[in-house]
Amino acid sequence: METDSSASTLRVTVVQASSVFHDTPATIDKAEKLLEQAAGQGSKLILFPEAFIGGYPRGSNYTDRTLKAKQKFLNYHASAIKVPGPEVERLAAMAEKHKVYLVMGVIEKEGYTLYCTVLFFDPNGHYMGKHRKLMPTALERLLWGFGDGSTLPVYDTPIGKIGSVICWENKMPLLRTAMYAKGIQIYCAPTAFDGETWPATMTHVALEGGCFVLSANQFCRRKDYPPPPEYRISATDQEEENMLPETVVCRGGSMIVSPFGKILAGPNWEEEGLVTADIGKLVVTITILNLNLFP
Repeated sequence: METDSSASTLRVTVVQASSVFHDTPATIDKAEKLLEQAAGQGSKLILFPEAFIGGYPRGSNYTDRTLKAKQKFLNYHASAIKVPGPEVERLAAMAEKHKVYLVMGVIEKEGYTLYCTVLFFDPNGHYMGKHRKLMPTALERLLWGFGDGSTLPVYDTPIGKIGSVICWENKMPLLRTAMYAKGIQIYCAPTAFDGETWPATMTHVALEGGCFVLSANQFCRRKDYPPPPEYRISATDQEEENMLPETVVCRGGSMIVSPFGKILAGPNWEEEGLVTADIGKLVVTITILNLNLFP
């Protein structure tokens, strides 16, 4: 490991906020306000949660073959975006306006297949590329297609080497190792998981990879989703009936961790907001023995 004590600092932000479910234009409007706020605080890299645009289908079940279930899926499909497409152009313009690197979780559609995807933008308004989630988790597999491994980028930028590993992918050792072998320095981990073990997972990744880890999750209440019977989150009708509009259905946990396993900011379990930290720019370089495992 080599360190550069003269390296300057870089302010980064992870956004913890809910989508406007089934309303992609409103979600992008919300993203723009949050991006403006983070950039106004001096952040140069801003990470949004998994499936922020398009929405995380928490509690949804589109598995039966009724016309009603098919219509629900079509509603969800309509919230997804095409890559490239007009929404991607708008996100690029937002990154350029505020001169930031933007890493955004979206639901991408290609034909009738949906993908959980992360998009990357640079401060010059260029769409850099994407990562499609390789392994949708649990019921996600009934809604989202599988990535094929062709989109595992690590971008070499003036602020460091940036890449993304989505949610449960962080529990895939070979995928993490592929990122380390590419020299990742700013490891973006958008997620939808708010369990007690997540901070330990993020701390382990930071230590294992010798990289800064940024994790962003949504903070959602029942009112952020359509009301029943249009949309149900709970497994039973009784639970759904007892769920108040302010009931928390995803409590976040967004955080930023140093390469030495120190939690620099977060985890935030309480509310929507920005989690921000100053990190050492290019402060850690990891050399991995090349065994020709990763071409």
